[in-house]
Amino acid sequence: MAWEDDVRRWTDDVGYASLLDKWCNAPVGSPLFQGDPGYYFSKVMIEKRNKLTPGEHVAAGRRIGWSG
Repeated sequence: MAWEDDVRRWTDDVGYASLLDKWCNAPVGSPLFQGDPGYYFSKVMIEKRNKLTPGEHVAAGRRIGWSG
């Protein structure tokens, strides 16, 4: 359970760009996206995304290496 608590704390503490980076670049099958931690991660990521303007969302994508 300590691992799950660490994931929740980290997810709460980092910005949207860090979550987006994990979402896009974590290896397939990453435990970060499995079970309760995965549900929590996606929930928090969506909440943080919804607080951004379209320009901030684009900037976050560029920070993780997306072009456009």
